[in-house]
Amino acid sequence: MKITSRLTELDREQMSVPQQEVLNEILSGPRGNLDGPFLAWIHSPELANHAQRLGAFCRYGTQLELRLTELAILFTATWWQSQAEWQIHEPIARNAGVSDEIIEALRTGKEPQFIREDERLVYCIGSSLYISRRVDSELYEQAINAFGEAATVELIGVFGYYALVAMTLNVFMVRRGAELPLPFAEP
Repeated sequence: MKITSRLTELDREQMSVPQQEVLNEILSGPRGNLDGPFLAWIHSPELANHAQRLGAFCRYGTQLELRLTELAILFTATWWQSQAEWQIHEPIARNAGVSDEIIEALRTGKEPQFIREDERLVYCIGSSLYISRRVDSELYEQAINAFGEAATVELIGVFGYYALVAMTLNVFMVRRGAELPLPFAEP
């Protein structure tokens, strides 16, 4: 699928040695492509290097179920109205077990009706983080009891990392395929 952005397009011959090294690491890792924010970050190989390693952990290495990680990512994509982040992660979330009803509620900015308590908790943490920029004691205790300390720390990392991804995708107008409908109205 063709990916576009407002950045200057780079090909391997034009890349510096550090850019080529980061590109090789990205392509040989679990992603296997220069998709999403990496299209922008490759312009700054040091940022790309650090961000892609953090991203690989946040996406593939946390103690959280993929379903919960992808729910946090879709919540973030909705908050930031990040077209490409949603387009990339919506099918992954669906395949990981996030229901169609939750996905559509998130996309349209409605509060989903949760059947699973762990999903409700991820949503509440995301809401608290983005609205008040804090998590109160009661919600914090619920998270610790449900996920444990390490996984709660990782969940906050997922929200933070994917906020960086969303900002990058929005600023540089990264888009996946002109034939795909945009999930959010453009401001």
